[in-house]
Amino acid sequence: MTAVVAIGATHDVEGFALVGVSVIAATTELEVIEAWSRLPDDTSLAILSAAAATTLDQQLDDRPDVLTVVMP
Repeated sequence: MTAVVAIGATHDVEGFALVGVSVIAATTELEVIEAWSRLPDDTSLAILSAAAATTLDQQLDDRPDVLTVVMP
């Protein structure tokens, strides 16, 4: 089974835990970058807050195996 992970500020991502998504609360740019770099190898989908997506713009290509979606 593959993993789905949500990264962003707690208030943006906490609801995803209700449906089994692994939630990584990350507020600062450093926290977001660390969360992305530590994604489990079996991650297939990353749900990103808008702020997290902006922070990770240059790093997203580092994991071409992970489909990313950005919350509006």
